[in-house]
Amino acid sequence: MAKGVKPRVKVPKTAAAGETITIKTLISHKMESGRRKDKDGNFIPRSIINRFVVDFNGQNVIDVTLEPAISTNPYFQFDAVVPDAGEFKFTWYDDDGSVYETSKKIKIA
Repeated sequence: MAKGVKPRVKVPKTAAAGETITIKTLISHKMESGRRKDKDGNFIPRSIINRFVVDFNGQNVIDVTLEPAISTNPYFQFDAVVPDAGEFKFTWYDDDGSVYETSKKIKIA
């Protein structure tokens, strides 16, 4: 598991049924390419976020495959329609097998 990884998301607390909302996500992650060397000349193992998935009440909203050229601390902003109250689940997958998750609930106003 990479050190200092912190997922952050911004989801409105409420929305009208059927409203389109904007969701912002950022995960703090160094994104090691596997090509850099440490001070002793050894290669630092590759560790990048390779997939990002968002579900709402068990339904997939977004599923992104990330390539090695992705920047440090990947940021995503996207729109989603909120049909009813529920919970967004955010999942990031790391090359080293680590999985980072967080969730946010939204109410219908």
